[in-house]
Amino acid sequence: MSAKAKKTGLAMRSLSRRTVLKGAAAAAGAAAVGLPAPFVHAARSIKVGVYGGYFKDSFDEYIFPEFAAASGIEIESVAEPTGETWLVQLRNAAKAGVAPADVSMMGGFSRLRGAAEELWLPLDESHMPNSTQYLSDAFIYRYADGRLYGVGAVSWFITLCSNTEVFPEAPTSWADMWDPKYKDSLGLLALPTNSYLLEITAQTFYDMDILTTKEGIEKVMAKLAEIKPNVRLWYKDEGTFQQALQDGEIPMGQYYHDVTELARADGFPVRSTFPKEGGVVDSGAWVVSKASDRQEEAQVFMDYTSSREIQAKLSRNVGTAPVMDRKHLDLTDDEFAAVSSDVTPIIPQYHIYMEWGDWISDRWTAMIAG
Repeated sequence: MSAKAKKTGLAMRSLSRRTVLKGAAAAAGAAAVGLPAPFVHAARSIKVGVYGGYFKDSFDEYIFPEFAAASGIEIESVAEPTGETWLVQLRNAAKAGVAPADVSMMGGFSRLRGAAEELWLPLDESHMPNSTQYLSDAFIYRYADGRLYGVGAVSWFITLCSNTEVFPEAPTSWADMWDPKYKDSLGLLALPTNSYLLEITAQTFYDMDILTTKEGIEKVMAKLAEIKPNVRLWYKDEGTFQQALQDGEIPMGQYYHDVTELARADGFPVRSTFPKEGGVVDSGAWVVSKASDRQEEAQVFMDYTSSREIQAKLSRNVGTAPVMDRKHLDLTDDEFAAVSSDVTPIIPQYHIYMEWGDWISDRWTAMIAG
C-alpha cells in the first residue's frame, strides 16, 4: 500500500474539517451502520494501525472521529511503515505480550505471513454482521480450520497509465506493453511482490494456472523478460514515476488508478486504463494482534468499516476501492469509476510468494530487473 502512504504534491491537498457527530446524531450513526447498542457511549478505546501520510490523515479526518462518536470507542491511530517492517514489529512485540496496535491494516503478503504464524487473533464472526453479509468472499480471511482472522478494509487498483500528449490513443491491453512502439517508454514497479507482473503476464498470455509450478513461473518470467527493451525505469519510489508520467518523460507504465485519476482531475495529461484483462486489485486487511486484549472493541471497529455506508465514504473521501460488490453501494457512476471498475480484476497470487519467495526473488533478479 505504499502509494497510499506516499502520495505527495497534488494529492496532499488540504482536507476540510468535518463536524464530529454527537448526541442523538451519534446514536443515529450507530444504528445506520449496525453498531451493537451496548457499545454506544461505552468508555473504551483501541489503537488502530494504518499506513502513514495522506492515508492516515484521511482516516483521522473522515473515519475515526465519526466512529468514536457513534460507538463511544476512542481510537488512537498509529502510523504503520509499509512492507513487512510492521509485521516484524508486531511479531516481536507479540512475543513480549505487547500490541503496538490492536487492529492493523496488512497487505496480502504480510497478512498471509502473519497467519502462517497465527499472529492474528481469531474473531467471533457472529458479532460482525456487516462483514459476513456484505464483504465479497475474496475479502474474508480464515485459518485452515475455518476460523475467521481478518476482513477486507480497503482495496486499490494498479492499472496501465499513460500520458495523453505523448500517446493520444489509449492502450487497451496489458499486451501493449510488449509492443515495440513503446521502446524505452515504460515505468514498471521493481519487485515481483508489489508489481504483480507475473500475474499480469500470466493472465495476458497464458492463464493463472501456469503459476502453480516453478516450471510455469519460469516460462512466465521468460515472456516477461521480452518486455525489457521497452522499460526505461524499474521503480520503487512511486513519486518519481508519477512526476515522470505527468511530464511525459516516462509516458506509460503501471501505476495506481486513484492517484492517476487525482492527477487527471488536477489537469495533468494522464489517463488510467483498465486493460481488457483487468486491473490488478490489491488490498489491505484488518487483523487483530494476538497480544491485544481489545477483541470486542476491535470487532466493532472492523465491522463498522465493513458497512455499506462506510465503504462508500472511504471511496469518496479516502480514494480507495470498495471491498464489496457495487450493488451494495450508493456510489454514482463517476464516483465508482474514480476508484474501481466493473472489469473482472487480476488477483495477486500471494501464496506463490509464500511458498517460493526466495526462489522467485533470485530468478527475478537474474531474468528481469537485476
